[in-house]
Amino acid sequence: MKTAPGRVSLVGAGPGDPELLTLKAIRAIRAATVLLVDDLVGDGVLRFARRSARVVHVGKRGGCASTPQAFIEKLMAAEALKGERVVRLKGGDPFVFGRGGEEAEHLREQGIEVDVINGITAGLAAATSLGVPLTHRAHAHGVMLVTGHARAGEAPLHWPTLAAAAAQGLTLAVYMGVASVRELQEGLLAALPPATPVAVVQHASLPTQRHAVGTLGTLAELVQEHGLASPAIIVIGDVLRGLAQVASSSVRAELVEAPTRTSRALRQAQGERFSGSA
Repeated sequence: MKTAPGRVSLVGAGPGDPELLTLKAIRAIRAATVLLVDDLVGDGVLRFARRSARVVHVGKRGGCASTPQAFIEKLMAAEALKGERVVRLKGGDPFVFGRGGEEAEHLREQGIEVDVINGITAGLAAATSLGVPLTHRAHAHGVMLVTGHARAGEAPLHWPTLAAAAAQGLTLAVYMGVASVRELQEGLLAALPPATPVAVVQHASLPTQRHAVGTLGTLAELVQEHGLASPAIIVIGDVLRGLAQVASSSVRAELVEAPTRTSRALRQAQGERFSGSA
């Protein structure tokens, strides 16, 4: 008798803090028999998995040794076709720079049912961690989520064009941009003034979060001075103007380390994580 195909859930684990998981994501993690987990998924998230689940770490991070995407897609399909309940657990949101679109296409082509569970994307979490919005009626009429990391063989983004759009009243949230921060900075200065506020947030929402606030004219120096590295989000725009005003100067930015937080709610959730699990 042929085994009925399983299904795959592409689950957004959010920016790292397990308290930012949705209830739907927690239910999917608890129901999974196989979890394929990205590098950027916070350790606390896996505490919701059942004891019997098989956890496979499929690390993917720019500039580091990564699991090939083709292998991940093949493994997801193979496990689902064996009847497993597969969760592909991704940092942030599966459909925001998570390659969720191509994974869903690959699985559906093989007749495998796929559902997508959204997570809080890092760009939103980074701005919120600073106490600022991505949009504001007085400062920003919209937001652009862009990547600073071009695919191999492709031309990078034309930053002057994005700068011209941002100058019309849009916030820029740049993912994977610190490695090419000088090119990004030079391109944006073609249409944005050097005094445009910027912030760089590393490990948004985690106890290890650090951020620096400055201006576009000193962005590259800001990153270098404070040793900020991936995973980080660069936020650019007037929504940050209040933060820029309290910085000690436009050149010497404030560096903040977030305190470690373990709330009663998280401890309770962790204590009940195996409730109803196999």
